[in-house]
Amino acid sequence: MLSKTTRMARLFDFYGQLLTDRQQLMIELYYHHDLSLGEIAEQVHVSRQAVHDNLRRGEKLLEEYETKLRLLERYQQAMEKIKQLEVILDRCELAEGKQTLQALKDLLIL
Repeated sequence: MLSKTTRMARLFDFYGQLLTDRQQLMIELYYHHDLSLGEIAEQVHVSRQAVHDNLRRGEKLLEEYETKLRLLERYQQAMEKIKQLEVILDRCELAEGKQTLQALKDLLIL
């Protein structure tokens, strides 16, 4: 399972544009730039509590979007399948098929 920080960063990548500008800014500063609530409050000129409230609302919305749309879940499933395909391709040792296998592996890289 993903850590909360990693999960929020990934959810933000998928759904961040659906948040308000203020929520986007605060989530980006908190999760991507690792600023504290106090540092964000100082930078944005609001109270620490306002930062906390905006972060929680933004996190809640990101989780709601994921519950409805499941983009992160589908992405993780696709990545797992790609890893499984890479393992299978690495095991394949047919001399005449090596170029074909390499072409398939190249297609798997996102």
